[in-house]
Amino acid sequence: MFESLQERLGAAFSKLGGKKTLDENNIKEGLREVRLALLEADVNFKVVKQFVDQVKERALGDEVLKGLEPGQHFIKIVNEELIELLGGEQKDLDLKAKPLKLMMVGLQGSGKTTSSGKIALFLRKQHAKKPYLVPADVYRPAAIDQLNTLAKQLDVPVYPSTTDMNPVDICKDALKKAEELGCDLVLFDTAGRLHIDEKLMDELENIKRECRPQEILFVADAMTGQDAVTVAESFNEKLGITGVVLTKMDGDARGGAALSIKTVTGRSVKFVGVGEKLSDLELFHPDRIASRILGMGDMMTLIEKAQSQIDEDEAKALAEKMAKAEFDFEDFLGHMKKLKKLGSMEGLLKMIPGMGNIMKQLGDNALPEDEMKRTEAIISSMTIKERRQPDLLKSASRKDRIARGSGVKVAEVNALIKNFKQMSKVMQSMMGGGKKKGKFGLPKLPGLGGGGMPDMSALGGGMPGMPGMPGMPGMPGMEEDGAKRTISKKTLKERNKKKLNKKKNKKKKKK
Repeated sequence: MFESLQERLGAAFSKLGGKKTLDENNIKEGLREVRLALLEADVNFKVVKQFVDQVKERALGDEVLKGLEPGQHFIKIVNEELIELLGGEQKDLDLKAKPLKLMMVGLQGSGKTTSSGKIALFLRKQHAKKPYLVPADVYRPAAIDQLNTLAKQLDVPVYPSTTDMNPVDICKDALKKAEELGCDLVLFDTAGRLHIDEKLMDELENIKRECRPQEILFVADAMTGQDAVTVAESFNEKLGITGVVLTKMDGDARGGAALSIKTVTGRSVKFVGVGEKLSDLELFHPDRIASRILGMGDMMTLIEKAQSQIDEDEAKALAEKMAKAEFDFEDFLGHMKKLKKLGSMEGLLKMIPGMGNIMKQLGDNALPEDEMKRTEAIISSMTIKERRQPDLLKSASRKDRIARGSGVKVAEVNALIKNFKQMSKVMQSMMGGGKKKGKFGLPKLPGLGGGGMPDMSALGGGMPGMPGMPGMPGMPGMEEDGAKRTISKKTLKERNKKKLNKKKNKKKKKK
């Protein structure tokens, strides 16, 4: 999500890049691109007009800060206004409430039931809550079955609803049962419809009146764009929703719903679903989303993801092994498996500032998932002894056997071993070089955008196996000297041919 918006905004900012001053003419030109980018992203046209007017007013009225170029100042203004557009300062859930009652509402098929399970897991992991799931959609037996299945997966209690029961009575009785079981989080999974109707709204109003939930969360499919915003407005008028959960944010939706919903309804997005797993739920941080949209990455989310998977003691032990040059292929394989649990490598890499542009430049040459699979296959083809004693891999017969076992050429095995040795040396020198270190005594990795990377120690001491890093095995991207991997003439010829065909097809369509 937001990829096309990011590209269009990048083009708009590049036009202002070389300007010495910000005047009405060049601001007008930049804002025209911003307006088109937002409209193409399916942002509500009233929201776009308001946003553009605010940016224009500030760009002409604000004094350019010392040390910033006019183009950078314009980006700063857009970033700040984007944060406001996305929700500004977030209001947290009332976690002190006993019990905390969450009422999930929305149209049928928006993802209410799955989101109920995801929020239950999230609040249990992050805030030690004891969830109680309440299936209140008696019109759809599959919804009751689905919530029961999720409750089993999460190992949490669920109210024994049946299709002949009254939804309001279910919710009232569920509160008593939750108290008996000592549960301090109750999630009401209410019924949805294919469209808004009075009967549905009356039922939801009765549940609200009888159960008094602290939070009424409207669940919307991000793929539906402005339709989601319109429906959210209707639910808000009737029920007074307190927040929004956007599902399928990992899809190819343009992002219009996320950018419009706060201005139209006055309610912020609180959670976003970013995958099918129950763990694929994130808190919605407007500042981080704005940073992603502007191509500045999202290091905080990346670090939080890493910390959720890697134990502190484990990270310390790994750091010590690196410092003593004892880091082996067994450690590296385990490290790669943990990285895979964080999500797709492509998604993770885009969170690193500047990495999105590097990957774009590399095009088809940057295939992190495929490269990681290849690396994993090579290491898995080694014996445990070879993984723990990389020096044994000097033997040509061993390398030949590993290549045949993993279905690659011997040259690729050699390249992996060479890069692994270089990485180990770099890590050892960084750990013991007396430089400024981060958490667990790990250094901050240099080499990205001049300012270095934020503390990545939660990932076990840097991030071996990621593209763009000097000497990191297992991933495509950059060679030691930071140069792009060489591309064969044949590949270049094929790419150029594809580009020419695309241009010809566009011209035909215009005609």
